[in-house]
Amino acid sequence: MPESDPIIERLEDQLQWYDRKSILNQRIFKRIKITEIVGAAIIPFLAALNVKEFGWSHWVTGGVGVLITVLEGLLQLGQYQHNWTTYRSTAEALKHEKYLYLGKAAAYAGAADPHALLAERVEMLVSQEHKNWDLAQQTQAKPSAN
Repeated sequence: MPESDPIIERLEDQLQWYDRKSILNQRIFKRIKITEIVGAAIIPFLAALNVKEFGWSHWVTGGVGVLITVLEGLLQLGQYQHNWTTYRSTAEALKHEKYLYLGKAAAYAGAADPHALLAERVEMLVSQEHKNWDLAQQTQAKPSAN
């Protein structure tokens, strides 16, 4: 492969971007979810402490409940789980195309111009993911009819 090939550079750039964003969204999602689970598990314990010696426990219990609600709202707003899985899927599809191209396999084996085919398929994958993201944003922004 030539070193300054814009098609390969685009493929590598997009592959790295989707990989990084997938990892970031996975970490954010798991951290928030773990915090929610721990918070939810602590609430019954704090409620049991609700005796006169521990007058502050009802404030802490309420605070943990508020924290769980806020964290769940952040998960819904940020769509971290959806982004994680979507970005991972796109990164894996880009890797798949890369290895098929390098191995001159599948559609690349019989293509008149495998390099042009790679460019078309990479751009198709990226634009498809962008279209799906845009559609998800529009759907999320619409108020419910209820």
